[in-house]
Amino acid sequence: MSDAVTDLHASVESFFASTFSTDNAVITEAVKRMLAAGGKRLRPRVTLLAVDASGGNALGHLHLAAYMELIHVATLIHDDVVDNASTRRGVNATAVDYGNRVSVLTGDYLFAWIFKNVTANYPHPVPHVLSATLADICDGEVLQLQARGDLDLTLGAYVEIARRKTASLFAASAECGAIMGGTGPREIEGLRAFGDAFGVAFQMKDDLFDIVADERSLGKPVGNDLTERKVTIPLIEALASGSGTFRDEVRRFYGGTTNEGIPAIVTGIERQGGLAATRAHIARFVERARMALEPIPPGPAKEELAKLAGALLDE
Repeated sequence: MSDAVTDLHASVESFFASTFSTDNAVITEAVKRMLAAGGKRLRPRVTLLAVDASGGNALGHLHLAAYMELIHVATLIHDDVVDNASTRRGVNATAVDYGNRVSVLTGDYLFAWIFKNVTANYPHPVPHVLSATLADICDGEVLQLQARGDLDLTLGAYVEIARRKTASLFAASAECGAIMGGTGPREIEGLRAFGDAFGVAFQMKDDLFDIVADERSLGKPVGNDLTERKVTIPLIEALASGSGTFRDEVRRFYGGTTNEGIPAIVTGIERQGGLAATRAHIARFVERARMALEPIPPGPAKEELAKLAGALLDE
């Protein structure tokens, strides 16, 4: 296994510190500030592990891995504007320090800068995979906005939103890494399926943490999904199995303008089984992710991918 896979975080962080720069100083500063706030760098990790698992040299594809993280950063910058968020990863959201206009333009510029480099330096179908992924991410965000406050949102519709807005980038990270690693179609499809299942489980875990975590570990305000009147899987499951009294309580909260009822809604979600059901769904998608790795030859990179999926079961 390559050095880049042995210490992925250090490799990616070193790359960002020494290599990343754009032609616009303000945009570079805003992006570096977001990068400096931290993050698990899961998308570049998946990319490099997929390269390695496919027989390629992970160290030779740090640019590609970095682009995956930068796509994620651009979506976070846009998300914080859409959600009017004040913090991200424990620091001010980009819009707080730079304003909404600069933030939106920073995200737009970053997308364009990434695709300029990808189309210039990577063969088909990598540029197509990433352009399709960006379309999926935007589509998923719009679908989520349209579903805001919809207490009749089904589990299937929720999963489709999660698949587009979150899992699509994990799937693309794994698929592009596999393509550049030089493996065959069956292995490429397996790694893409891994990224898809992992990404859905990751989003479910994120939605679970929005309710059960503290603000310091979450890196953003706890209960933000409820504040934004989003409908996520813990609430969907609680409403599906809960009492009519609980549904009436939720309807009153979602129809109101104050957030005083959030603690009661959180307590109700747990009491109605929403948290336990969410954990069960996460476990099912983690198992799908592990099963998707079956075509991949045994080795440290495959084991590490399976570990990444398994870590979503920890709290």
